[in-house]
Amino acid sequence: MNRTTATLAASTTLIEQSIRQYCRLLKMPTLAAQFDRLAQTALREGHSHVQYVEALLAAEVEERERKAVLRRIQEARLPRVKTLEEFEFSQSPLQASRLADLAGGGYIERAEPIVLIGEAGTGKTHVAISLCVAACRQRRRVRFTTAAALINELVEARAENQLSRALGRWERVEVVCIDELGYVPLADVGAELMFQVIADRAEKAALIVTTNLPFSEWGQVFPNPRLCKAVLDRVTDRAHILESGDTSYRFRRTLAKRGQKHE
Repeated sequence: MNRTTATLAASTTLIEQSIRQYCRLLKMPTLAAQFDRLAQTALREGHSHVQYVEALLAAEVEERERKAVLRRIQEARLPRVKTLEEFEFSQSPLQASRLADLAGGGYIERAEPIVLIGEAGTGKTHVAISLCVAACRQRRRVRFTTAAALINELVEARAENQLSRALGRWERVEVVCIDELGYVPLADVGAELMFQVIADRAEKAALIVTTNLPFSEWGQVFPNPRLCKAVLDRVTDRAHILESGDTSYRFRRTLAKRGQKHE
């Protein structure tokens, strides 16, 4: 390497270090990581300097959006990540087109509830999680919980004189998903706290509920008839009611696997 080449290389290294420093100051880590690779691509493919800058900024925005969605999913506290693309619609009465429309997020804008009714193993939780993931991808604030976990959290907050603060946190979430409503009867205190969460969202924010009970049997969950009527009124008003059926495709899948093993 002659002196001129060495000087040029040293100058290039200083410039690259300077670019990385600017990126740190501007908090643009993706640009710092990719500017050199994209520069080589631009030279090789004959792109203009404007196209190069566009590619850099696009890479930065894309990575920020990916991280923002990931952060929303983590904040949602989903038990696992599932999507509608993974759902076995061939084994369910649920319609792919209707769920795809809901995944578009219009129900969030209109503060409309979604109620998934069906027996265990019919895909209610899978669909609910999928709708939550779709909302996270739209950068919505989402929170998933089971009915039992929600009641436990609120009862503890009440015991610590923090109930108003806890209810406020739930009220600020754009999409609340309450899973497994109906599997465990609620005591009077729990029923009242559940009503508060549901009532606070009525016509103001989206709610997703999964339940194994038809509406006629919700009295098993909310023993107080007046409270039960008030909950039903708010949950069903302008709601999208989806029935996942009474035959567990999860159980059918298990039987099919066993049958294959014995063949």
